[in-house]
Amino acid sequence: MTRTRRAAFAAAALIAAIGLAALGVWQVERRAWKHELIAAVNARIHAEPVAAPEPGQWDAVNAKDDAYRRVTASGRFRHDRETLVQAVTGRGAGYWVLTPLETPDFTLLINRGFVPQDRRDARTRAVGQVAGRVTVTGLLRVTEPGGAFLRSNDPAADRWFSRDVAGIAKARGLGRTAPYFVDADAAPNPGGYPVGGLTVVRFRDHHMVYALTWFALAALSLFFAWRLWHTRE
Repeated sequence: MTRTRRAAFAAAALIAAIGLAALGVWQVERRAWKHELIAAVNARIHAEPVAAPEPGQWDAVNAKDDAYRRVTASGRFRHDRETLVQAVTGRGAGYWVLTPLETPDFTLLINRGFVPQDRRDARTRAVGQVAGRVTVTGLLRVTEPGGAFLRSNDPAADRWFSRDVAGIAKARGLGRTAPYFVDADAAPNPGGYPVGGLTVVRFRDHHMVYALTWFALAALSLFFAWRLWHTRE
């Protein structure tokens, strides 16, 4: 290999090393951001509940600042318009029961909790269809539009794979509906169903592994560049 070609390959390896090191730095920054997010979410989960955001506050609701915030709301359930969303939990396969809660000013979708497949029919859990005014406390969740991986929601067939607030509100003919939903806490429902308080709060945190991988590849590229540059004819 001529010196000119070795120099070209060495320069390419050096450029690659710079790019790989930049990716490593980016992962370190992502790790810091992720840890800040986890700390913020943990603080929200254990904080005293606040009133669920009302219409004048909806434009400001976002995942970064509000996801998993403890909120409370009072109203009456519209059990006749509940929606079942397919779910897989530690209790097995079944459904999330999303029920509209009508408050004086707006409607709020409440994920009342999980029911197994043999409790899909509301008549099998009629005692849990609470009537009258209720107060619900739970975690604010951002909408999940579209569906799940490789499974799109099908409103026409009433098949739901994600908790798509806008889609469910339209399919159920709801009025002014909050753009988020609430996972109800573990307060027991009459008859035991639905089972609330099953929200899983988990964040993938592999950024340090990714960062070390990028830095190692950058070091190998630097070594390769050094060897090429110092190899004699």
